[in-house]
Order: sequence, then C-alpha cells, then structure tokens
Amino acid sequence: MAFNADQVLDCSGMACPRPIIKNKKAVDGLQVGQVLQMIAADPGSVSDAEAWTKKNGHELLGHQKDGDKFIFLIKRTK
Repeated sequence: MAFNADQVLDCSGMACPRPIIKNKKAVDGLQVGQVLQMIAADPGSVSDAEAWTKKNGHELLGHQKDGDKFIFLIKRTK
C-alpha cells in the first residue's frame, strides 16, 4: 500500500475503543483531502475502522496487515 500520509497515528498499544477515539481526534485535525495513517494491533480495529469511516463519511483508502499490526489509510472527506 504505497501512499503518502499527512499524519501518522500509532495506536498499537491501545485496546478498543481508544484507537477509534484517537482516530477521530486525528482526522478532525486534518484538512479535507488529507490522509491519516493509523497503526493498530487490535484485530477488531479492521471492522471498527470500516464502520467508523462509513458512519462519519470519510474514505478508508485501504488497510493491510504488517506482522502483528494493521495499517490503515483514512482520507478526510468533509
């Protein structure tokens, strides 16, 4: 997944729901069109990120597993 993120948020040591709470604050701090790279270790973060972006109208550009971590690219759309 090659993409330049405007900000990186490492939530790898956090349990649900903290990654999504931190993610919201980080995305709120971005300008429309900017991209957040979020790193999480909780397997539930995949479904959480998909649901959160859909509910809040942002775009999940993709995600991948890297060892025991999940890497997400989330674009602020509004």
